[in-house]
Order: sequence, then C-alpha cells, then structure tokens
Amino acid sequence: MNTRDVMGLALRMAGMKSVPPDSGVWVEGSGIRKVMFAIDAGPSELLLAKELGYDLVVAHHPVGPAKLGFARVIQRHVQFMTEKGVPRKTAVKAASELAERVSVRSHPVNYMHEVDFARELGMPFVNIHLPIDQVTRNSLLSSIGRMEPRTAGQLVDGLERIREFREAETRIELQMGERSDPVGKWVLVFAAGTNGGYPVAKAYFDHGVRTVIYLHVDYDELSKIRRDCRGNLVVLGHMAGDSIGINMFLDELEELGAEVGTLGVIGRPGHGAQQRRKGA
Repeated sequence: MNTRDVMGLALRMAGMKSVPPDSGVWVEGSGIRKVMFAIDAGPSELLLAKELGYDLVVAHHPVGPAKLGFARVIQRHVQFMTEKGVPRKTAVKAASELAERVSVRSHPVNYMHEVDFARELGMPFVNIHLPIDQVTRNSLLSSIGRMEPRTAGQLVDGLERIREFREAETRIELQMGERSDPVGKWVLVFAAGTNGGYPVAKAYFDHGVRTVIYLHVDYDELSKIRRDCRGNLVVLGHMAGDSIGINMFLDELEELGAEVGTLGVIGRPGHGAQQRRKGA
C-alpha cells in the first residue's frame, strides 16, 4: 500500500473524484503496513511515529498547503444553504463572509513547518479532512433520518446513543432552544470546512430552518446567534463528531491489512475493527 492508495480509499468512501484543497499527500511513501492516525499532527507526533516504527502519519486537520486551501472548501456552505431554501444571493453572502474570515486567519500561518519536518525525518505524511468529514456527514444524516425526532430533546438523546458521542468526555449541547421545542425543518452543517458561525446560522434561521446542528461553535459567534436568531442550535462536539468518519475510514484501512494506531480519536478500544464492532 502507498500514500496514494490511502488517500484513494478516503475519496472512494466519500464519493469524491479528486483531492479537495483542505487535504493532500505531502510526503509520499510506499510499503505501508503500520499507520498512525492523529486528529492533529505536527513535529511531536511525527517523531513519536518514527520512534514507534510507523510507516505513515495521517492527520485529519489540514497541514501544509492545505491550511491555505481551507477557505475554498467553505463554499460548500452555499450548496447546503440553497438546498434548505436559503436564496442563493443570501447564501453566497453568508459563505463569503465566513470564507474571508478563514482566509485572513490562514494567511500568516507557518504552513510548511510540519511538512518540511516530515520530509527531513523521512516520514510519509498525509492529511485527509473533507473526505472523512463527508463520511461522517453521510452517517449522521442517515442516523437522524432513522430517528425521526420530534423535539430537540429527542434529537439530542438519539445522537447521544452513537458510540463516539456516548464515549466522549464532552456532551451534545442544546445551546439555544428548549428540549421540548419541535425540531421542525433541520439542517446538519458539516463537511464544509468549518461550522458556519453566525452568518450561516442566521441565514438558515431567517429562511425557515428551525434546528441547526453544528459540530462546534465559537463563543462570540454563539452570543450573536442567541441575540439575533430564534430556533434550536445543537452543538455535537468536535472530537467526537470527527471520530465517527475517522473510525469508519480506519476500519476499512484495517480490512486492507494495515495496522492502525490513533491519537485523539474517540471510540477505538484496542485499535481493532472487529473489537469495535463487537462493542458497538
């Protein structure tokens, strides 16, 4: 197995034909049998992987040039908003505001540090962000569809039964609204780079969406949402939510014969697919 095979597996699972701008193969490698997957990976994780005899480090969150390409993924919010009835002009404005904020923040980052470190260390290095997020999104959409929750409380309780949320130290939080409030028209805001913050949430709430589901939200953005919007805001939890798609991806990687270790991933006791399934 080589690094292109690993990326190709994630793309197939997500139904994507090309590597998105927030992901990439940064240091290529072949003969891969032992993989370390870390939600965040930098020099310390690369050194640890080298010392422990891993053949590849896969990070989830963007590294290298993917940090700069991250803002381009934000435009996926436009598609998600228009699908829920938000006028295209409003959706483009909301997503553009968010994309500009992300772009400005990413401009000064030291984007080649981890990649250059991996190259000097001789450690193959990949990051897979959007494809794995899309796998998580597909899984959560299916789960919520089967639940058919009528109230915000039923939605939260149903999601809490998913292994990764159940085992996390964080809990799913209803940050706006009451448990007894109807779910109504809902949207899962996921697999568009990052949460939509205030502008995207407001666009949804202003155009008939009653329940917005975010993976995470900044406090300042939450304060503005609470001030200007009405409805339910469900916040899932960052590490637990990311771990859903990661675990599905790693199960498939193990089926191909890879030995997998993880850092920061929730819900993988023993790092074995069969052991996970028995405990699910």
